[in-house]
Amino acid sequence: MLEDVKALVREVAQREVTPRFLKVAHSHKVDGSLFTEADSETQAALEAALPRIADVPVLGEEMTEQQQHDAWAAGRDGLWCVDPIDGTSNFVAGVPYFAVSVAYLYKGERQLGVVYDPIADEMFSAVRGGGAHLNGTPLPLRAPATELRRALAGVEMKRIDRELAGRLASWPPYASQRNFGASTLDWCYTAAGRFDIYVHGGQKLWDYAAGALILEEAGGQLSSLSGNFDIANIWERSVVASASPELFKLWRDWLKAAGA
Repeated sequence: MLEDVKALVREVAQREVTPRFLKVAHSHKVDGSLFTEADSETQAALEAALPRIADVPVLGEEMTEQQQHDAWAAGRDGLWCVDPIDGTSNFVAGVPYFAVSVAYLYKGERQLGVVYDPIADEMFSAVRGGGAHLNGTPLPLRAPATELRRALAGVEMKRIDRELAGRLASWPPYASQRNFGASTLDWCYTAAGRFDIYVHGGQKLWDYAAGALILEEAGGQLSSLSGNFDIANIWERSVVASASPELFKLWRDWLKAAGA
């Protein structure tokens, strides 16, 4: 199944996403987020093709909230979860940091994840119990830092509590931070060791479904800011993560002490 999904995601991205990069019109959804023809065409192509790999419901970011909830309810025995373009703002602005993400879940558990960056031609993938890979190379690509003060952090401030965001901005425990604006890729960069640690205040199901599995299969650890990652609200979860279990503990403990 994994090879079929990877081939499909690459083909759809190269047909629907890459040709529209830097030349696509956009509009805004009700929540203010950007939306493009590339988002809708990519989701439509994946919705049509994924059931030929496994004939189960498809839940996509560009569906209505009711359609998403209906797909979740119907997908207990198998569910595709799709983010057609994560990082649409980057896509529209010409920033080459966005991805197509597909996950397969069974009884709500992440079983397969694929995240594809079509500009870099980087295919991150994982199957539960089978490890995580980037273009066939096992993850992580490098060992993360061993000390928090030397870590490179992926930090999304927008949905973090204001007091914690202030502490991170003024007295960070790490060496440096990045925020590139595509959660699905942030997971993969953490799994690869490109980010040593990661925190995000609130991700939707399609933001974390593939990436969280890729990090887990790379040997990393994750939680939400409030505790266990997988008992948090499925529709929006905060994230604390690292590819290094030892560094994860230091990072989680610092966040707890900071009042997270």
